[in-house]
Amino acid sequence: MNGMFEIGILEFVELFNDENACRKYLFSKRFPNEFICPRCECNSYCLHTTRNLYQCSKCKYQCSVTAGTIMHKSQTPLRKWFMAMYLITKDKRGCSAMQLMRELKLTYKCAWLLLQKLRSAMGEIDNENTLSGIVEVDDAYIGGKKKGGKRGRGTKKTKIIAAVSKTDTGKPQKLKIKIVSNLKSKTIKKFASDYIDESSQIQTDSFHSYRKLSVEKFAHEYKIFNPDSDWLKWLHIIISNAKSFVGGTFHGLREKHLQRYLDEFCYRFNRRKIGSFIFDCLAFDVMHVKPLSYAEIKG
Repeated sequence: MNGMFEIGILEFVELFNDENACRKYLFSKRFPNEFICPRCECNSYCLHTTRNLYQCSKCKYQCSVTAGTIMHKSQTPLRKWFMAMYLITKDKRGCSAMQLMRELKLTYKCAWLLLQKLRSAMGEIDNENTLSGIVEVDDAYIGGKKKGGKRGRGTKKTKIIAAVSKTDTGKPQKLKIKIVSNLKSKTIKKFASDYIDESSQIQTDSFHSYRKLSVEKFAHEYKIFNPDSDWLKWLHIIISNAKSFVGGTFHGLREKHLQRYLDEFCYRFNRRKIGSFIFDCLAFDVMHVKPLSYAEIKG
């Protein structure tokens, strides 16, 4: 089970039918080539089966397969972690904490924390990658209607900037969505610098804050917004889907946690072509992301 594999629900339950099977699988993801001691980088080890600890043959350091990962010191059984990863990746609508609580017989707090840790891992992994080629960029806002509030770019709702790279034939590839405090040119330039490759060609509407991208390091093309035009078509569709995902699955979502849900949406979108292999990707990723405490996630 070292490589990526397609997996259905029946096969999943059969493969990961006990904690030991899950542990062996995670070991293959954390050490895809060979064991590396976290302390001295020695490649030789022995396994203490009674405590499920891997001991370095050289420095005698002992660690579990989940030590120093997003699962660090978790009291939740690995089988429930695995099922949570399966549920969050198999359905484009995601999985709510309430659903996970019912499915896995967890407390709501445990289910919520487990999902937030997975979303944090998704966001951290995707933050390492930049968009390139032709990249559509646009802004939007997320939130329910507020009586007497402004509409459009003057709204008090949560503002986001979204960007999607495209193939030479105009098909969407990779996606970034980030919450921002405002839509000033400085904020937009920082988003572009952080998440878009310098060699890219950026496409936007004619909003004045985007126009300064042209005087930076980016090739920039813009057009006056026309709802009947195909300009930024894919990005408008994706933003609409992201809003439906957040509003449809997660009711009463707090703004301070919203970025993680957007990261989850982007993570699945960016891996939409690999089908059930996405579980395998997430299992690898959670083994290479540092742990987060409840206090850090709760904010």
